[in-house]
Amino acid sequence: MTGPTPPSPYPLGLRLGGRRVVVVGGGAVATRRVPALLDAGADVLLVSPELTPALRAHVDAGRLHWEPRRFAPDDLDGAWLVQVAVDDRAAAAAVSAAAAERRIFCVRADDRTAASAWTPAVTRHGPVTVA
Repeated sequence: MTGPTPPSPYPLGLRLGGRRVVVVGGGAVATRRVPALLDAGADVLLVSPELTPALRAHVDAGRLHWEPRRFAPDDLDGAWLVQVAVDDRAAAAAVSAAAAERRIFCVRADDRTAASAWTPAVTRHGPVTVA
């Protein structure tokens, strides 16, 4: 027996210019997500003990702020959005729970069904963006 069909997501574009976005994790997923956040003008705080060379280049260029440690719930203070880019399910759930307590949308790379927001595939052609 199957349960009720979950509600459909509500498509939305976010204006992140000057707004704090927290990215938890410094690996391949974060490396793919951070450039789009920076292009959107987000004030990115990256929290991770280690970084890929590409992320380190963003830090060295002053394009984002890096906290070289594990996530703490108060990292979300003042955030509008959080992107969880870790493959540790328990750590991702802890970040997601801290975001939910603060009413901050949370994108989870490890489990989209447990996330409160999703990052769509995007293509751009001139002034048109399709997500």
